Amino acid sequence: LFDEEPMEGQLPVDVYQTPSEIVIRTFIAGVRPDEMNVSISRDMVTIEGSREERTTVTDDDYFHHELFWGSFTRTILLPQEIDVENSSAGAKDGRLTIILPKLDKARQTKLRIKST
Repeated sequence: LFDEEPMEGQLPVDVYQTPSEIVIRTFIAGVRPDEMNVSISRDMVTIEGSREERTTVTDDDYFHHELFWGSFTRTILLPQEIDVENSSAGAKDGRLTIILPKLDKARQTKLRIKST
């Protein structure tokens, strides 16, 4: 009835932008924060985790088995570079929200030249 081979699930996400941020949202109901890892770089975000079924039901006892249990991963390539140091992630009501401030490429910094 069900595949015995464990599969890795895909995590559906919403990715949108505001004038200053890129925001990623996904549902993580049933996943504890210590069962999840979010890795970010300037142009990519990877969300990994595991959703474990807390009760044991044999395959023969299921009429429908559509919920995904087990490991999941999702890598999102970002449309522009972000500020890794000031990024944040929070979970509330089964939803993970990742806030990624955009880097302002037009902003310039003047370097001071030190005499040696």
